[in-house]
Amino acid sequence: VGKSTLFNALTAAGAESANYPFCTIEPNTGIVPVPDKRLDLLQGVINSQQVIPATVEILDIAGLVRGASKGEGLGNQFLGHIRSVDAVLHVVRCFDDADVVHVDGSVDPDRDIDTIDTELIFADLDSCEKRIKRFAKAAKGGDKDAQLHLGVAEKLVAILESGKPARSGDWTDEERLSVKDAQLITAKPVLYVCNVDEGGLDGTNAFVSAVRARAESENAGVVVICGQVEAEISELDEDDKVAFLEDLGLEEPGLNRLIHSGYKLLGLQTYFTVGPK
Repeated sequence: VGKSTLFNALTAAGAESANYPFCTIEPNTGIVPVPDKRLDLLQGVINSQQVIPATVEILDIAGLVRGASKGEGLGNQFLGHIRSVDAVLHVVRCFDDADVVHVDGSVDPDRDIDTIDTELIFADLDSCEKRIKRFAKAAKGGDKDAQLHLGVAEKLVAILESGKPARSGDWTDEERLSVKDAQLITAKPVLYVCNVDEGGLDGTNAFVSAVRARAESENAGVVVICGQVEAEISELDEDDKVAFLEDLGLEEPGLNRLIHSGYKLLGLQTYFTVGPK
């Protein structure tokens, strides 16, 4: 709950957002500028004709249900779309509200993450088993590269069968290249986005604590955000936005933290251009 709301607040793209499962079917795409206060400082000194911030492309992909790896719900479409991304922002519901529908009837972040991870793990297991068949013969014949890929694939199967994502594995630099070559979904870096209500913005509720513990165990990041508040902030002009944030005790919109965290998740530095056209 909250994926499309956050996507709209980030991109002003007007994606459909509604209180029912599978509101999103085809992925929505938006290009988001990376907020950087250094740009304003430089522009104040240089007074450039053109300022071009760094950007990141965000896809709003349909949700997932149990059985997706076998084609249930929008599973096949979801798996196809998520394979194309460089990192995953996993929006997790971390608030109680009887008026907001949950497909499983209750709020449980751990269970919800398990639902997603289980389906992605099944999909990756299938990919790894195919790699084992692909490299087994050449590895037996003494091919060093095939032996490396086979060993990594077998190690990946062991990790995935234990219920853990591929990103939780401990890899040498050489093995990491083989994991990358496998193009596994659970090897992608993940940022858990805890969607809370306004009262949960301090990040101390039990739902958020559960997500933080989960993230720490699997080398993932966490950002706490209130989708509804961000949607309201995104519609304000700059002066009203500052006043609204002060009332909430915030220095900047949560979306700024989300964008920066997502950018760092990709291992990127923030690059921007200031100069003449």
